[in-house]
Amino acid sequence: MAQRSVLVVDDDAAMREMLLSLLEEHGLAAQAARSAREAVERVRETEFDAVLSDIRMPERTGLELLGELRDVRPDLPVILMTAFGSIDSAVEAMRVGAFDYITKPFKRDEVMVVLERAFSQRALEEENRRLRRAVDQTSAFGDLIGRSPAMRELFALIRKIADNRSSVLITGESGTGKELIAQLVHDESTRAPGPFIAVNCGAITESLLESELFGHARGAFTGAAQDRVGLFEAANGGSLLLDEIGDVSPGMQVKLLRALQEREIRRVGENKSRPVNVRVMSATNRELVADIAAGRFRKDLYYRLNVVQLHVPPLRNRREDILPLARVLLVDAAARLKRPVTALSPRAADQLLRYDWPGNVRELENAMERAVALGHANLVELDDLPEEVRQAIPTPSVSGPVRALDEIEKDYILAVLDLNGGNQTRTAQQLGIGSATLYRKLKSYGVVRGTRGE
Repeated sequence: MAQRSVLVVDDDAAMREMLLSLLEEHGLAAQAARSAREAVERVRETEFDAVLSDIRMPERTGLELLGELRDVRPDLPVILMTAFGSIDSAVEAMRVGAFDYITKPFKRDEVMVVLERAFSQRALEEENRRLRRAVDQTSAFGDLIGRSPAMRELFALIRKIADNRSSVLITGESGTGKELIAQLVHDESTRAPGPFIAVNCGAITESLLESELFGHARGAFTGAAQDRVGLFEAANGGSLLLDEIGDVSPGMQVKLLRALQEREIRRVGENKSRPVNVRVMSATNRELVADIAAGRFRKDLYYRLNVVQLHVPPLRNRREDILPLARVLLVDAAARLKRPVTALSPRAADQLLRYDWPGNVRELENAMERAVALGHANLVELDDLPEEVRQAIPTPSVSGPVRALDEIEKDYILAVLDLNGGNQTRTAQQLGIGSATLYRKLKSYGVVRGTRGE
């Protein structure tokens, strides 16, 4: 802990002196305050890395100090010291933002353990901010990151259409972040102060979906004990995302079409129509054109929804986005789980690029969370990745001059051998060739990769 600084807050002079001595013994820069008021003044003047405060103090308590520090420095870890009988107060403080608490009397080592955890979390937050600052502004838009040409074109289109009220159809495979795109369109528009509401249409039956979207009157059906506002009305002045629109039943498609055409809705069980001012966006991972041809989706509704189409490309088609995304997701997961993992090892990073990511960004996010949860160091190693990612081998592609077949075979064999850590027996089994054949090929390449049959 290189010159981290701590503010000790306690009205007990002996406790202050003991803690100052302890912190200085461990190479920390330490200051003391005798009251909450003095502590707030010190925090305004000095950049501390943690605050260690007693709960019971005259004038203002440690809980009141915590509330004031939340306003002054919301990212500052506050650790509270409490007597056994005040544990309930400390637990309550944790609920409202304290980093941790220590029960008196405590051992000196306990203080340092908690402080080390606070410093680790602060380091993760600093790294998170550094990484986000390091992302080129042309590569990030809201919470979305994309350096690939396809994503930059998508960002440009979002900026262009955000302020009009045209319906938007967002297409793309599962896990590509279609709801994030819809949220971004809303946030960039003049409707941003209004509500953004998303509903998964595929997860709700037709009868329930009608009530969910349009609302219902009291007594409209069994269990309708009172009037209920639907999501169209709730999103008034804002945006409504109809996710999984391709799964909506034919009957419900007719009702949606009317709502879009007339810009009004009718609650279930009512005869009067209600005007709504809402921008409707929809999202799907289905091929709606094929569904139209098969009679599963109405062509007129499709044209109403598809005034502007935003297509989110799968992650495998924009590999230059994989590592920037992975690093940000890694730091986010580390901050959530409070683990000191901040980077990818070269082998782990290379393996992420080899995998096709059929689950797209959602799968990458899960992989990074798994790596943080299972890792034992501040670096994600190859063994921390999911098995399917570890087993991935390069996908052949023709993006440049045509190469000789022998050259491609050599690169492929050496890549599989490297994936298996030099184990020739396992490599031969995976390639479907004999160990002797593999050995001869490796010898012809002039490459020594471990011992035969390792």
